[in-house]
Amino acid sequence: MAYTLSFILFPFVIAVLLSILGLCPRFFTGKTHRIRPKRRRIDPSFCIDSLSNLIVVLVSAFGIWTLKEGSKYPPQSYILGLKMEVNKEKYAADLSSIKEAHARISSFIHKTPVMTSESLDAISGRRLFFKCECFQKGGAFKFRGACNAIFSLDDQQAAKGVVTHSSGNHAAALALAAKLRGITAYVVIPKNAPECKVQNVLRYGGQIIWSEAPVQSREEIATKVLQETGAAFIHPYDDVRIISGQGTVSLELLEQAPQIDTIIVPISGGGLMSGVALAAKSINPAIRILAAEPKGANDAAQSKAAGRIVTLPETNTVADGLRAFLGELTWPVVRDLVDDIITVDDTEIIDAMRLCYEILKVAIEPSGAIGLAAVLSDSFRSNPAWKDCNRIGIILSGVDQTNALEPS
Repeated sequence: MAYTLSFILFPFVIAVLLSILGLCPRFFTGKTHRIRPKRRRIDPSFCIDSLSNLIVVLVSAFGIWTLKEGSKYPPQSYILGLKMEVNKEKYAADLSSIKEAHARISSFIHKTPVMTSESLDAISGRRLFFKCECFQKGGAFKFRGACNAIFSLDDQQAAKGVVTHSSGNHAAALALAAKLRGITAYVVIPKNAPECKVQNVLRYGGQIIWSEAPVQSREEIATKVLQETGAAFIHPYDDVRIISGQGTVSLELLEQAPQIDTIIVPISGGGLMSGVALAAKSINPAIRILAAEPKGANDAAQSKAAGRIVTLPETNTVADGLRAFLGELTWPVVRDLVDDIITVDDTEIIDAMRLCYEILKVAIEPSGAIGLAAVLSDSFRSNPAWKDCNRIGIILSGVDQTNALEPS
């Protein structure tokens, strides 16, 4: 509300200042000036008055235009028509921490390619740019955050190893990053975790400690490991180092495809979402940031609507990587900087996976296909708020490790 009022009041503040300076008497006092026909001269004060009134009109028009344009973007994007950077003190990470993370991990990560497809452009009716994190080390974007967290530790901390709880890509990513640094990774994994992801952790040398499926069981066992080993705990998403590392996706994407006006990101716990939003909004405040979420695990959409973190008693989706809930560090970013959350059903996700495989020739997991599913969904296509989203960056967050597209 405050930024809207500033658009309206700005031209009138300028006009009052001009009045005080005596530059626009007629506008405020009603006094008139006339041309003196006998001398065929124009009164100078009339010229000044007319010019000052023209300035007021132009400034007023500018204020109205800025109000109209500002309504398209979040309050952080425009203040009196000027682009402003994201408030660095309001969130856990910022553009500086993300750039530092990129410098720290650039020698370890892959700079993943951005792919395009005229066929998918035609199907969607928009230009699409696919950031292929499915080609990242470990098979997913998670390696960026894990690598940043591991290499942020001092030698004394690192010597004791690291511990986390995860049933997915974070577990493998942390094990791989720890292997590169030559330290131990203790990974608490629920007994119902996909076998392929368990094998990835073992392949990278992680030490697995089993837990029951509920998050409470994972956390309790992780706490016990911490007490026994003194290792550093690295949360899968609600960690400044993780958020900053994931934000490096944005740095690369906007360098590779600076023309994009929208980025669509899978959302779960919000580590990737937060990092991408913080970097992108700092680089280009006018860019639109949209999240994509399964309808069977739509806690983020519910949280956004309620204005507080909402958790679900259970989730039901083929996108097993998108079942976590927002954290204390990620929620403020999602609340303030994510323009909208698009929910899609599992059928749409599987269709998007198939399109990626058949057209892009890329096999991605359901969680990674959800961005394309969102762009092709009726809810996105029919929403007038997104009719100007013409050049869209989509993050393909991870590779398909379960052969989900193969017939059973």
